[in-house]
Amino acid sequence: MKTGLVLSGGGARGAYQVGVLKAIADLHPKHTSNPFNVITGTSAGAINAVALAASANNFRLGVKKVEKIWNTLHIQRVAKVRGRDLALQAVKLGCSFVHPRCAKDKPLALLDSSPLRDLLSTSIRFENIQQRIKAGQLDAVSVTATSYASGNSVTFFEGLPELTSWRRAKRLGIPAKLSAEHLLASSAIPSIFPAEKIGRQYFGDGSLRQLAPLSSAIRLGAERIVVVGVSGRNTTRLSLRRDHPPSMAQTLGHIFSSAFIDTFENDINNVTQINEMLGILANEAPDFSPEAVKSLDLLVIKPSIDLDDLAAQHLNDLPSAFRRVLRGLGAGRAGGGNLASYVMFEAAFCRELIEQGYRDTMAEEDTVRNFFSL
Repeated sequence: MKTGLVLSGGGARGAYQVGVLKAIADLHPKHTSNPFNVITGTSAGAINAVALAASANNFRLGVKKVEKIWNTLHIQRVAKVRGRDLALQAVKLGCSFVHPRCAKDKPLALLDSSPLRDLLSTSIRFENIQQRIKAGQLDAVSVTATSYASGNSVTFFEGLPELTSWRRAKRLGIPAKLSAEHLLASSAIPSIFPAEKIGRQYFGDGSLRQLAPLSSAIRLGAERIVVVGVSGRNTTRLSLRRDHPPSMAQTLGHIFSSAFIDTFENDINNVTQINEMLGILANEAPDFSPEAVKSLDLLVIKPSIDLDDLAAQHLNDLPSAFRRVLRGLGAGRAGGGNLASYVMFEAAFCRELIEQGYRDTMAEEDTVRNFFSL
């Protein structure tokens, strides 16, 4: 039975996924090759997915390589956030409102993500993916991005020769030789990072129009799936005191949560309901053939803590200029930690997320062992 791994988007929250993978690796014997036949990812999850696929010959070593990236991360390795850089981007954005030609040749955003391009190009050996596939250590790896031209959710995949493209309503699957450009496109958070051009089209964050996040793994052959989310437990309580108008950070945070989290969790709920329905039919309908439609075995792991509060505690880790921008948007006030959690690309915050992912997975050790038959 082929096992798939689905890694959701979520900006800096993607560090949590590394902790989950680290725990899964520790529960497997040493020197185990990749236990996932299919690996799919979106946004930050796409970066983790491709980095893991490139080291599919040694799962534990592959996880360590991904962990090293997050453990040494600094936002200046992801984007240019010095005062001068932020001011330059602000001027370009302002110019685009007055003179459209300012945005004609290059997509604009709040941050310049060129450092991330360098980080991905030097940290991930994309050429190794085909070697892992030919060696039988991997069937396919995919990343999903959103086409700004068509509005389609496009999954770029690299896999076995027999895997072919697909087309569904607003969803496309296209074979490709994955590169840093695909990861930059998939992780281009709207308004934060600029769109990335692939071929003749510009692409943005894959979570924008991803209506069925689990479908790519199923299309690529997965018969059971490990899903790693980044939603976190919401500890916000309703107050009887007068509410205040939402800050820009709070508003953007909810928009990002809708894109990164809500659709993902809805798809998980849909699959769970279908599994339950198939179970009822198998027990109560004498003419039902379980071979015709099989249920999908899911193992879902997600944070047990509130990531918004954790991010708010790390605001001072950010460079002063960028920190002032976030505080100006309201990231330091109640509810503003949501936005900060998506852009908190700092080692201290990421390490805490990795540790939390490890703890949450080990808390489900028996379930994980049963899933992998360990």
